Amino acid sequence: MKVLILGISGGIARRLALRLHDSGHQVAGIDIRPWRDAPKDIPVHSVDVRKRATEDIFRRWKPEAVIHMATVTAFTVRGGERGRINLDGTKAVFDHCAAHGVKQVLFVGRHTFYGAAPDSPLYHSEDEPPRALEAIPELADLVAADLYAATALWRLPDITTAVLRLVYTLGTPGTGTLANLIRGKRVPMVLGYDPLFHVLQEEDVVTALQLALEKRVRGIFNVAGPAPVPLSVIIRGTGRAPVPLPSPLLSLLMGRAGFPRLSVGATDHLRYPIVVDNKRFLEATGFQATYDEGRILRAYADALPVDRAGLG
Repeated sequence: MKVLILGISGGIARRLALRLHDSGHQVAGIDIRPWRDAPKDIPVHSVDVRKRATEDIFRRWKPEAVIHMATVTAFTVRGGERGRINLDGTKAVFDHCAAHGVKQVLFVGRHTFYGAAPDSPLYHSEDEPPRALEAIPELADLVAADLYAATALWRLPDITTAVLRLVYTLGTPGTGTLANLIRGKRVPMVLGYDPLFHVLQEEDVVTALQLALEKRVRGIFNVAGPAPVPLSVIIRGTGRAPVPLPSPLLSLLMGRAGFPRLSVGATDHLRYPIVVDNKRFLEATGFQATYDEGRILRAYADALPVDRAGLG
């Protein structure tokens, strides 16, 4: 199968590209970031997914499947530019897929779609709407991109579309939202709260994405692995020290005193859990995570031990 990966230079996307290549697929990628040591037979095009050059790649290379991993989080790009990348970029991707005969699209989203709120159910199903966006407006464009991708299920019936909402990932690169939160020696918590966190090791993420592609799943799916664990367990399991602080003080200290910089309203994610029901994905793909909670935390600790964290 000819598979085009958008955002191919990201850590998980690179692993996925290599896995698919080794499994016999033809793989190409698009990313404005370089992948300098990419294999020669995995062409990487340094273009913006919103530009005309991207459509030229679709026209010339004629991918059968597209994996869209080119959205950005609230913590990397600010303001209107993030919205243009996430929403306008996603619209452009589906427009190109419809115009150039792509048969399958995987949109890789995030489980934070559901929002962190005190009245949320413990386990979120795929049929639930997003909540508490007013608390974290930076998530709005990611939610909009997710919802737009989901409209392809009825707008573009000839394309097999899957929207995959992945939980937090931890792995050897030590990157990502949760990884950045626990990067330093001391990790902030909101005093009186210890929310459950769902985590998935990056190799298992790659396996889940490969299964979704090769099983040609269609629909909206939560993708998770082991059972959720309290944030304090994650912190201690990676060799860090939890520092419970009152919420107002925590908001003032974010980005200072060795604590990570978080977006406005992100402390809600340190109060309320976002836990997902992944039964639908398991039934559709047979996915089984190979890393349990303890092994995930040890792998992160080995990849980024406290004495090399550089913070705190």
